[in-house]
Amino acid sequence: MAKTVRMTDIAKRLGVSTVTVSKALSDQKGVSDEVREKIKELADSMGYKAPGARKADSRKSYNIGVLVVEAYIEKYGTFYWEMYQKISMESIKKNGFVMLEVVSGAEEAKGNLPKLVQEKRVDGLLLLGGMRSDYLKRLHEEAGVPIVYMDFYDGSEQDDCVISNSFYGSYALTNYLFAMGHRDIAFVGTPLVTDSITDRYLGYLKSMMEKGRKVLPEWVIPDRNQDRVCYDVFELPSAMPTAFVCNCDLTAGKVIKNLREKGYRVPEDISVVGYDDYIYPGLCDVGITTYSVDMAEMAKVGIRFLLKKINGEAYQGGHHIVEGRLVIKESVRELKAH
Repeated sequence: MAKTVRMTDIAKRLGVSTVTVSKALSDQKGVSDEVREKIKELADSMGYKAPGARKADSRKSYNIGVLVVEAYIEKYGTFYWEMYQKISMESIKKNGFVMLEVVSGAEEAKGNLPKLVQEKRVDGLLLLGGMRSDYLKRLHEEAGVPIVYMDFYDGSEQDDCVISNSFYGSYALTNYLFAMGHRDIAFVGTPLVTDSITDRYLGYLKSMMEKGRKVLPEWVIPDRNQDRVCYDVFELPSAMPTAFVCNCDLTAGKVIKNLREKGYRVPEDISVVGYDDYIYPGLCDVGITTYSVDMAEMAKVGIRFLLKKINGEAYQGGHHIVEGRLVIKESVRELKAH
């Protein structure tokens, strides 16, 4: 049986990156006409076929790999379990079979490629929640299949990603707290650990700056370490704010638990808002005011992008932002003007 020709084979022959080959074959920007022509000619001569390609008279089917770092999969259901389910449902509509692999922190640090990639079992990859930049670079260079990031980006113009509007969502939540009479507002999340947390912090900061409010250093409270392992207990500030903006609903639920253990009531004493509109049932008995992420739409867009890349079809890549909406629940109390 003839060996399947992969994008990495073409890249090695020409001395270019797999990303360049992928862009050339799908007619994306960022590749010169001369290089594009060379890549297409070599692909034809080597008998390259886009992953997942089948006979013209049969419906195409696809094997889609979903990768997530273990730090994002907690002992109970998380946002990314829910997103994985949305991706699976959307994939079925497109005749796709989804395989999930959880990448351990140790394997990520060592740069070891996932089994799905090593065994060449998938036609494309969706990456959930973020990974180390060096690991992403190796995946792009050696996986040999198209890749789309879900709910994160890596600062490269070559990234194809689907994200929610973290900056605006957090900005809208902080503005809502101001509208409810709050002035002393803290942020719970660790900036720079993920792009989404950083963007949510910046949205909060923009609202505070516009209202002329100073952000005390102790009002920026980490919710996880640099290895993305989430905390259960937070160091509450000595000068307590009247409200907390949390980078996700899971963190918001933990903040509420911490506040209650210190004798505070939510929302009677302290107000709390989150982000995502997803928290595992039973973790918090207070309805958390939040910014709802449209996971179904994100999954739909992510699958569409990936299948177009697999099939070598033209598409509008880059950073695609899926808008969400503010959802008002029980965790915010209106403060009366003095």
